[in-house]
Amino acid sequence: MPEKNHYQILHDIVKTYLPEDVAVGEISEESHFIDELNINSANLVDIVLDVEDAFDILLENEDMDQMQTVKDALLIIDKKLAVK
Repeated sequence: MPEKNHYQILHDIVKTYLPEDVAVGEISEESHFIDELNINSANLVDIVLDVEDAFDILLENEDMDQMQTVKDALLIIDKKLAVK
């Protein structure tokens, strides 16, 4: 699965949890989940669960703490898939 595909899958997951005041077009690799996309902590947990299901990986608490931006999430996903 190429990385671009990973971004698209993650993008589709994240857009589901965007609040009404944030446009889907604002999602980029550099977007910070909380500060820029206004995703609350409960929805961030839902995103993590959806990512685990979509990529068939298990994210540890340490991974979730490091997942600040979309790019962080992609790097963690790629790292998990590489050792799978």
